[in-house]
Amino acid sequence: MSDISQFFVANKELDESALGAAYEHQQSLLKHEGALGKLDEYALRLASMQGRALPELSNVYVAIFAADHGIAQHDISSQEVDSSAHKLNALVNGQGAATLMASESVQFELIDCGINTSLVLNPSILNEGVASSTQDFSVTSAMTGQQMFTAMSIGFVSVERAIAANAEIFIAGELGRGNSTSAVAMAAVLSGKSVAELVGDGSGIGFRQRKLKTELIEKSIALHQAELNSPLKILQTLGGFEIAALCGAYIRCAQLGLPILVDGMICTVAVWVADLISRNDQLANCKSEEELWKLGKYSIPETMFCTCGSCPRLVDWCFFSHQSNEPAHEVLLDILAVEPILNLEM
Repeated sequence: MSDISQFFVANKELDESALGAAYEHQQSLLKHEGALGKLDEYALRLASMQGRALPELSNVYVAIFAADHGIAQHDISSQEVDSSAHKLNALVNGQGAATLMASESVQFELIDCGINTSLVLNPSILNEGVASSTQDFSVTSAMTGQQMFTAMSIGFVSVERAIAANAEIFIAGELGRGNSTSAVAMAAVLSGKSVAELVGDGSGIGFRQRKLKTELIEKSIALHQAELNSPLKILQTLGGFEIAALCGAYIRCAQLGLPILVDGMICTVAVWVADLISRNDQLANCKSEEELWKLGKYSIPETMFCTCGSCPRLVDWCFFSHQSNEPAHEVLLDILAVEPILNLEM
């Protein structure tokens, strides 16, 4: 995508008339108000997203974005160097949890955004790798600006394929070595919380690795502090190709009005970054691409609304599937003021 301004088009408005019609339909049913608890609320929200009184979830689209992180060269992960390729191939062969739980109504696509190994060619995997991995952000920025926008485009176009397939809800997943380190680093900068409060077990690391991971993230944030002044710069400096793809996907969903189911801590970080970008980096009145990079304060509550004050939040298009046991996840959900559907201690 050459026109990067397309990332900053305002989110679609929710359909208030469909919401009213859905509420009237609920009132006509043989049940007392609130009998179905949260299910009533979810049905109303979905109706306002889909623009119809009787919402549907018979056509689900799942996109899994894979990429490795340069920061993973440090001993902060229990995963092997080629684990991302193994996991992606397992998903192709129907061995992953996501594919095992899917029904026939789910359409899957698996996208290599940049993993650090060569894959056996498989037509089920879209090979769109930006590079073999991001750079080590403890030394330099994870991505160049162009790499970041290229990765965002991968997610952007994925959602357009979902729309073409008549999807009624979009679910994104991610995999890659070092991605929880990247997500925690961004969450720490955005939230102002200490890294120690946010670091969890990730891929199953022990105390020594967790301590190293914490110190590495703290060092990296200190190194780049002067650059971490907008959502875009935070994503470029500390993010990953798959996280950027998630951001692009979530932004496009909100632009086109496709409901989102957000899965897990890393996806929640991506939603927050995408939400901030879509509300603060609007290009309608921006005079140059250089000015774009300067936009987007991310402190609360200044960023509760976009620059024009009227655009809906990207988060309004999201359902959050669950709260995981990662310490950062609870913090993120609280900041976004959203309630997860489930808490199964995953």
